[in-house]
Amino acid sequence: MSEDDASKADYYSSVSLIKSASIVSLLTLASRITGLVRDLLMAATFGVSAMTDAFWVAFRIPNMLRRMFAEGAFSQAFVPVLAATKERDGDAATHALINAVATLLTMVLLVTCVAGVVGAPILVYLLASGLQQRPEGFEAAVVMTRWMFPYIACMSLVALGAGVLNTWKKFAIPAATPVLLNVSMISAAWLGAPWFARLGIEPIYAMAGGVMVGGLLQLGAILLALHRMGMSPRIRISVAAARAAWRDPATRKIVHLMGPALLGVSVAQISLLINTQIASHLATGSVTWLNSASLLMEFPTAMLGVALGVVLMPQLAAAKAANDAEKFSQMIDWGLRLVMLLAVPSAVALLTFAQPLVAVLFHYGNYTDRDVIQTTSALMGYGCGLLGLVAIKVLTPGYFASQNIKTPALIGIAVLVITQGLNVLFVPMLAHAGLALSIGVGAMVNALWLLLGLMRSGTFVPQPGWARFAMQVFAASALLAVFLMWANSSFPWLTMRDEKFTRIGALALAVSGGMAIYFVAIWAAGLNLRQLLRR
Repeated sequence: MSEDDASKADYYSSVSLIKSASIVSLLTLASRITGLVRDLLMAATFGVSAMTDAFWVAFRIPNMLRRMFAEGAFSQAFVPVLAATKERDGDAATHALINAVATLLTMVLLVTCVAGVVGAPILVYLLASGLQQRPEGFEAAVVMTRWMFPYIACMSLVALGAGVLNTWKKFAIPAATPVLLNVSMISAAWLGAPWFARLGIEPIYAMAGGVMVGGLLQLGAILLALHRMGMSPRIRISVAAARAAWRDPATRKIVHLMGPALLGVSVAQISLLINTQIASHLATGSVTWLNSASLLMEFPTAMLGVALGVVLMPQLAAAKAANDAEKFSQMIDWGLRLVMLLAVPSAVALLTFAQPLVAVLFHYGNYTDRDVIQTTSALMGYGCGLLGLVAIKVLTPGYFASQNIKTPALIGIAVLVITQGLNVLFVPMLAHAGLALSIGVGAMVNALWLLLGLMRSGTFVPQPGWARFAMQVFAASALLAVFLMWANSSFPWLTMRDEKFTRIGALALAVSGGMAIYFVAIWAAGLNLRQLLRR
């Protein structure tokens, strides 16, 4: 290939990355917006109580397992092997691998769901024994856990399908399916809860039904997309079929890789489990306050980190399979620059403008002034670690694409110990906000450790210009901080509760003004955004 052809190929590859990341980011934004509407409606309908704590605990159990197994260990092991098989052996061998993995996964899920439904009381106790202080809350959590546990089966199969679609660079459907869950839960809160109340059933139970319907809708959308591209998995439910799938060398390799991956992902979920356990013993509402804050924190985390991670993972795996070390390093460098460009100002916003965000989004119906203040303190704790939380999503694919899952797992274990040590220090002083701050600081340590590991191994070699780039971002972010602190103190955000549209308008002006100040400052500092995106 001539130098001009190679240059053109690199250009079109960068445009493809930008386009794919933009699609995933926009669809993730749609997911987060509908998720926000969902939580706003829940806050206004149910307020903050033992029952809302019970729902979030019950919802967290299948979600925790989903993140550990489906979107965590399984995806991290499955996608690199799938991408390498596609690169080396072609579509037919890849489809055979999909069939074998889907068969084995389905058999495991059947056993897991039965065990989860039967063992729901034990799971709720392990996650939030503090709910026993309010027996009606504990019982409600057990009931809703049993209703929602099969959701993990739907989402595990969704994760398999999403890995296939992403490997074929079909990013839109996997990124859009969470909207279906949120729409289902919105319908449950808006229509199902009043209907349950008229029937004399606890209204919060409608939300559990909404979760299960949403899981089925997501699975249906993924299966339809796989069918259209001719990659529908052929699942055989029998012990003989599971044994045959287990004998497949690629399947065994995925299971082998899942071991250290599960260890790494479990560390984060164990930390979440411990934090939920601690929060359940704090003031009533602590679990809900943390959940509301995490929803806002997940806007930038998902739009930036998840979008880049989803797009980079299969392409990094393909570059590794092709032994193109330079391209591999350049993609990580590009991803980290986008992380810094967008995550730093987002963190500044969470630290200096948290109360207006929480007040405008949640301060309605049964959500009180105290709830806003408590959620704000948790959000600021998360904000301290936002850069790390986003950067991890770009750094870990650098290990997983190389099928090095052990190193992030060991780092995660060390960070778990550090995080719980920070809880001992922060929780007595800051209560539930101390839990959020511990997670934030732990994420920064985790990201730095991962970065140094990639650099020391030579997998990632930073491109020139990082010092100047960092100065440009931090200088623009400092101007943004000054503006947002002024906007925070210039309006009585809590007392404007009855002036809904005035408060929303003030927030819109502050956010748009902050964005304008930041990007104008970046431009004035000499940063060429178009060149960065196309690099």
